[in-house]
Amino acid sequence: MAYDKIIPIQRRLDHCVDYALNEEKTSLENVLTYTENPTKTHQLVTGINCDPDCAYKDMQATKRRWDKKGGILGYHIIHSYTPGETTPEQAHAAGVEFARRLLGERYEAVVCTHIDREHLHCHIVFNSVSFVDGKKYRSDFESYFGTLRNTSNEVSREFGLSVIEPEGHGKHYAQWDAERTGRGDISRFVRQDIDAALQESFTFEGFLAVLRRQGYTVKYGPNVKHTAVTPPGGGRAFRLNSLGDGYTEADIRTRLAAVRKGTPPPLPPPPPLRPKRYTIRRGNVRQTPRRKLHGFRALYVYYLYLLGGPRPKRRRPVPFSVREDVKKLRQYQRQYQLLREYRIDNDDQLAMLGEALQAQIDALTDQRRDLYGRKREGEDVEALIAAISADLRPLRRKLKLCGRIAADIPRIRGQLQLDREQEKQHQTHRPRDHTRGPAR
Repeated sequence: MAYDKIIPIQRRLDHCVDYALNEEKTSLENVLTYTENPTKTHQLVTGINCDPDCAYKDMQATKRRWDKKGGILGYHIIHSYTPGETTPEQAHAAGVEFARRLLGERYEAVVCTHIDREHLHCHIVFNSVSFVDGKKYRSDFESYFGTLRNTSNEVSREFGLSVIEPEGHGKHYAQWDAERTGRGDISRFVRQDIDAALQESFTFEGFLAVLRRQGYTVKYGPNVKHTAVTPPGGGRAFRLNSLGDGYTEADIRTRLAAVRKGTPPPLPPPPPLRPKRYTIRRGNVRQTPRRKLHGFRALYVYYLYLLGGPRPKRRRPVPFSVREDVKKLRQYQRQYQLLREYRIDNDDQLAMLGEALQAQIDALTDQRRDLYGRKREGEDVEALIAAISADLRPLRRKLKLCGRIAADIPRIRGQLQLDREQEKQHQTHRPRDHTRGPAR
């Protein structure tokens, strides 16, 4: 089985060629298992459209001829095999054939098979500029999976080697990153808004109208192949058919038909409630009223409440731009902890804290500078320097948090203003309860 990785070379193409031609990695006489066979002491090196001994010079001559000396200088392909699946000679022959078919008669290349590791692998270094017409090789998603991988698998099959067969479908990066880090996936918020819109709709057109009122941009019509929605604030569009089971256009129409028949599908179960905590107090305990928060701390507490997810008492969804900030939830939590620790509620207090932290940092930095001078004179002050460095790290983190708070406060205020405006719109468009009798 051949596994391929392609790396663009943006500087020092000669170093990459020299590494591939390293005799210690390509000479069979340096491998103990081949020392007893005198017929296997040659180097596994082949030049394609050039002489390996002067490959770099040939590549540079091509660049000068077509006046293309900048940008990506070349490419480095690592063509690896499963341990024990092939011999060095067969691996090299397959690597040379793979390079010939991939690069054809257009690019100078050097193929070197390294056998100093358990897994045999070929290093293929080739010029980015074609000596035929001066066009540059383009490495992108399509060229890798459409040309490079297909060519590699085709050669592997002809040489009797196994190939990599993909399983399933890939994930969008946002979904993969959300699963890796545990943060919210934007598509999850889109599905929440769709669920809320379906509760107010009876037809598909009415459902799209509700999404538009929520601030979505809808791509739908007779000339549109896939219905797509773009959340408020821009960003990428989401096709309904990419949101998973229950959210494709066909599934949504089915759900709306069930609503018209009076048998709506069951809603997803609510999140489990946290168990209540009870505190046993003995004797007469004086209850001290909680102090009401003001300023920055009150602002952060409410914003963290909005980012924490849906609340049973909240009848409307949080604005989409606010929910997008869930990826910064940990950052906002650290900022609030700093505000709570120093009881910061306004700009003046935040500025005073920043100045105090900077003064402590400057004083410790001066002390450490003096210690470095004493160290150069031969004194043993390593422990003192390490202690001051340890004291500086948390102070610098706090000073950095102060800067982030000053930068994020205007954004948080704007997000809360957006939330209040959406509340007014929700009150205006709230559907009336037709089950009650006429007003008296």
